[in-house]
Amino acid sequence: MAKKFPFHYGYVVAACCTLVTMFNIGLVLSCAGIFFVPISAELGEPVSKVALMLSFNLIFSSIMLSFSGKVLEIFGARRMMTLSSIVMGVCLLAMSKFDALWQFYAAGAVFGVTFTFLMYLSFPTIIPRWFNKKVGLMMGIAAAGSSIGGALFNPICGWLINAYGWRTTYVIFGLIILLVISPVLGIFLRNKPADVGLKPYGESPARKLNSAGPEYRAVLKMPMFYGLFAFAFLMSATASVFHFIPKYAATLNFTLEQASLAASAAMVGSTIGKVGLGMINDASIKLGLATMIGLGIAGLGLMFFGSSGLTMLIAGGFLFGWAYAGVFVQTPLLVRAVFGSRSYSQVYSNISIAFTVSAAIAIGAWGFLAEAGGYALVLATGIILLAICGAIGFTALKKSL
Repeated sequence: MAKKFPFHYGYVVAACCTLVTMFNIGLVLSCAGIFFVPISAELGEPVSKVALMLSFNLIFSSIMLSFSGKVLEIFGARRMMTLSSIVMGVCLLAMSKFDALWQFYAAGAVFGVTFTFLMYLSFPTIIPRWFNKKVGLMMGIAAAGSSIGGALFNPICGWLINAYGWRTTYVIFGLIILLVISPVLGIFLRNKPADVGLKPYGESPARKLNSAGPEYRAVLKMPMFYGLFAFAFLMSATASVFHFIPKYAATLNFTLEQASLAASAAMVGSTIGKVGLGMINDASIKLGLATMIGLGIAGLGLMFFGSSGLTMLIAGGFLFGWAYAGVFVQTPLLVRAVFGSRSYSQVYSNISIAFTVSAAIAIGAWGFLAEAGGYALVLATGIILLAICGAIGFTALKKSL
């Protein structure tokens, strides 16, 4: 089948991964918060209780990630991603009929399981199988799909809820995933190049796909594994500073519209940064790591002096967006560079647990720090954490050589 295409089939696989991040993640995760207020109003429950469904999401993602890498190897990415997408679509349809909090919590748990395969392990594990060249670029494009989807679907979601209600909006989103995305994955997604009689894109005798590396059990005994777990945890925690940019801008007496510009600049920086970091990593992973850390620190530094003007705050937000982008681009590329491809799926699935644990802790921790010492302390702490991440990353790369 692949030979009928005038291009390498890896591009079709990368397109499938991008559709997943744009639609499955964009519709369900990026738009989740918009549903909280209308659901809260109808059920007569506080928004905070409705939002707890995200906590169940993180808990069950963490549980699944401890062994989902092995599941992916046994059953294959095509089967697991298609099944996860179908389950997600059915769950959205069911949510249109919910009338109790425990049902939304159960849905959050189900989404947590599906996100394991659709977000944490999709493009980071599949694209490296299909590409020997342009790995970073393809991963960056796929990762950018979530940012693009969030930007597109948030206003659409708000309009649909206002026009037709949150229940109908869930039905629409569920049908899109069931009738469009899931069939595309089932028809076009493939696990590895050998399934269609191909080699990875860019593979040559001089540049074979790196299948070397230690076995999974051996990796778990290596200090570098725990070092990169800490890297992922701290990067995810630092990225969470994004949620406090509008509040920080408000303390500088900027208007709500001006504060939103700074947050939007960070999202634009994240979108561009995902693709940019991918391209830079294709040339040099050390340069990619240095770019992410350097621009992230520069961005937080500029925001530190945001009181001097809105331009400084917006520029800082844009540069910080590159560090935000690095969570799901730089981390998998770094793990693969350090440990090779032999046990990559299992190793990365375990390191990804750091993302969910960090997300559960960081928001509250940053809020407490802001109340205790102000947002200047938050920004300064973020700079320190990024510097630590840089030290961990370069040390891991040095010891892997």
